[in-house]
Amino acid sequence: MTIISIMDGSNPAKHRLNLWLKSEQALGLPSVPRVDFAEAAPPAGSVAGAPAALQSAAPKSAARVAQPTLPPVPRAPEPAVSAPPSLIVLETTYDEPVLARDEKIKRLQELDSDYVKGCVRCGLSKTRNQTVFGEGDPDAPVCFVGEGPGKDEDASGRPFVGRAGQKLNDMIGAMGLRREDVYICNIVKCRAFLSDIGKDRPPSEEETAACTPYLVKQVGIVRPKVIVTLGLPSTRYLLKSKDAMTKMRGRWHAWRGIKVMPTWHPAYVLRNYTEQTRREVWDDLKKVLVELGLPIPKRSGKQD
Repeated sequence: MTIISIMDGSNPAKHRLNLWLKSEQALGLPSVPRVDFAEAAPPAGSVAGAPAALQSAAPKSAARVAQPTLPPVPRAPEPAVSAPPSLIVLETTYDEPVLARDEKIKRLQELDSDYVKGCVRCGLSKTRNQTVFGEGDPDAPVCFVGEGPGKDEDASGRPFVGRAGQKLNDMIGAMGLRREDVYICNIVKCRAFLSDIGKDRPPSEEETAACTPYLVKQVGIVRPKVIVTLGLPSTRYLLKSKDAMTKMRGRWHAWRGIKVMPTWHPAYVLRNYTEQTRREVWDDLKKVLVELGLPIPKRSGKQD
C-alpha cells in the first residue's frame, strides 16, 4: 500500500492532498491510499521555507524597536448583496398533491430564475461561471442525483455533459430510456474545485447545507417514483449516513417517501472499468426498472 509522507511542514500541501483524497472517496472508491503526514516543525526563530544557509545566518535575537501607534485606517463598507428570498424546507414526506405538468414546468423555471441563478448562499458563487440547475422530463418516473457540476457543466450550464455525462447517457440507454425521459440534477448547483490545480472536489458540508434546500424543492416538484443517487456525496446526503458506498449501493432506501437506489458514480465506472463494476451498476438499474414496472432490455456480452 502506498505511503505518502510530507516532511516539509507545508500545511497547504497537506490540505490539497486531503481534498484530493476526499474527491477520490466522493466517487465511491471503497479505499484510498494510506497517508502518513510526518510534519517537521521549523526550528524556533527560523523562517519557514528559507534555505538552511539563510536560516543559520539569521541573528538569534534582535532588539525590539518601538513602533509609533497609528490610527486605524477607515475601511469602506462592503456593498450589500441582494440574496434570494429564503426557502421553506419540509423535513417530512412530500404530502402535497402531485402537480400538473404545466405547473411543474412553471415552478421549476421560477425556482431556477428566482432563487438558484442569483444564489450567494455560499462561497461557490464567487468562482462559478454558471449555475447548473438540472434538466429533463418534469414528469419523469426516475431522477438521477449526482454530486455537483464539473468544468464542462460549469461552462455549459447543463448537468452531466462531460465524459461522466456520456457514461450516464449509456446507463440510461441500457435501461431502454432516453435522457429526455428522466430528470437529472445535483445536490449542489455550482462547481466545487481546487482553484490552484483546477481539480474538482466534493462540496463541503457547509456548501451542501446551503444548496440542498433547492434540491428538496426541485425533487418535490418533479416527484419521481425512484431516485438513483450517483456516488457517495449524494447518497450520504439523502440517506443521512456515513456508511461506505459498498454498504449502501444495490439496496433500497427511502427519502421523503421516495424510494432511493444508490449506485456507482459514472466517473467511478470510467476509472474502474471492470466487469464487476459494470455488472453491479446494471444490477442496480435492473432493480429500478422492476420497481417502475418497466421491461428489462436483453443484453448480450459484457456490460457497458
